[in-house]
Amino acid sequence: MNYYKEHAKHYVGVDCVIFGLHEGKLNILLIKRRMMPGKGQWSLMGGFVEENESVDEAAKRVLYQLTGLENVYMDQVGTFGAIDRDPGARVISVAYCALLNFDEQDHQRVTDNDAHWLPLEDMPQLYFDHPLIVEKALEYLRLQVNRKPLVFQFLPELFTLSQLQSVYEAILGEKLDKRNFRKRINDEGVLEKTELIDKSGSKRGATLYRLKSKD
Repeated sequence: MNYYKEHAKHYVGVDCVIFGLHEGKLNILLIKRRMMPGKGQWSLMGGFVEENESVDEAAKRVLYQLTGLENVYMDQVGTFGAIDRDPGARVISVAYCALLNFDEQDHQRVTDNDAHWLPLEDMPQLYFDHPLIVEKALEYLRLQVNRKPLVFQFLPELFTLSQLQSVYEAILGEKLDKRNFRKRINDEGVLEKTELIDKSGSKRGATLYRLKSKD
């Protein structure tokens, strides 16, 4: 029985702001729209919530369809419901921020979806209210970066302290003092030092670290 038939019906969608680190820069995964409205325009990857799924499940489905990845860090960053945000219909969108390791994606799937990784600093004009959604996602990422171990989503299992610092700098958009950064990281006690050395950057090499296990 429909108890709410006298009320207006709206579409509910999800939009995914997908961040990755490439060549030391924070990148965002965008698509060229293949349908109206906004055909040919840049936008985030999104979709409608189906009757048999939650908004979280819809976001995970959209992410998998685009990148071939599952079990990726995702979190809601806001709900966007301006009356005129979508010229096609009244659509309320729940936005998500997703962080992934650039090398782990299904590159062919990304290409097939006409999706492209672009440095955030070179982001083109986006359709709908997607510029606002990206702004809120970046605010969320920068707010949480010192509260949660989010940066490790961008790194391989083993990494140097210089690589870790470069991720922080890419997210925050600013240079960090090396000594202060390393002291803070050591004080947090989240890293495990290994006996392995990375010599790709110099003959002397740099010690490799990993994120401590929660066990």
